[in-house]
Amino acid sequence: MPQPAPPTSPVDRVALEHVLARLACAPTAPWLHQEVARRMAERLPLIRQAPLQWLDWWGHLGGGAASVAAVWPKATRWVVEPTEALVNASRLSMRGPWWSAWQRSTRARRVMHQDDVGSGQAQMIWANLMLHASLDPVATMAQWFAALSVDGFIMFSTFGPDSLRELREVFDEQGWPSPHPPFVDMHNIGDQLVGTGFADPVMDQQRLSLSWSSASALIDELRTLGGHLGRARFQGLRTPRWREQLRRALERRADAQGRIHLSFELVFGHAFKAQPKPGRAEVTTVSLESLRSNLRDSRIARGAALTTAQATVPTKGVGG
Repeated sequence: MPQPAPPTSPVDRVALEHVLARLACAPTAPWLHQEVARRMAERLPLIRQAPLQWLDWWGHLGGGAASVAAVWPKATRWVVEPTEALVNASRLSMRGPWWSAWQRSTRARRVMHQDDVGSGQAQMIWANLMLHASLDPVATMAQWFAALSVDGFIMFSTFGPDSLRELREVFDEQGWPSPHPPFVDMHNIGDQLVGTGFADPVMDQQRLSLSWSSASALIDELRTLGGHLGRARFQGLRTPRWREQLRRALERRADAQGRIHLSFELVFGHAFKAQPKPGRAEVTTVSLESLRSNLRDSRIARGAALTTAQATVPTKGVGG
């Protein structure tokens, strides 16, 4: 199961466990995750050296196998999952009918729990739309850094602060807490990468607007993306009456065509694990008495040298 969250984490560990257990039963990744994976894969050709092996971090929900395989079909894919249920789900996806054997490039060579990832195992880590759900994003980045070989790189995406702003407005109007944990600004994520040890982080963003024909369809699709993981969420079960109140509030925001819109800020980033810098020399301890002795000897040596130099300077006679 996911590790306990640090005290300052905005993500609730128990809520995350429930959401991941439910999503492990989904046959495929959500549509939005697949679309973001496709967009993230458009950046892969910028990398000069194709990885021999890459780690698909939270791969069952990431939906990136086909997108990466389309660019690098010979790269070996290993899947990393946060729970045993998702490990089993990814292992089941490795099995396929005999006639699809030609699609081996999209299948995982191995599936493992994220706590079992060794050091320097891959040249690329692919993490699609999972960082905002991490209990400790900085600790996750440290895991990425350790799992990469030198000159390896991380490719990731996450939700930015402008995501779901319309939904936040609805909740605010109703006097409800925020419908999700806070999303981190891309500049802060870049600082976190540097603090973890990554070099040359590059961050950019895209904005995506999705619309639905009804509030019920919108709510159902949001559920496929996860759920409310924040500590400020309502702790009990929501009632049908509350859901109806939410549905009416959303439908009041429909446009002239009767469609309801939500915005998503997609943050993309990549960074490298650079060659380690040469370490400093070992610290040498010198006693104060030794320093005084060296200084005294140095003064004596300089005095002797000066006397010798003066004694050997030729003196020119008067009149030449």
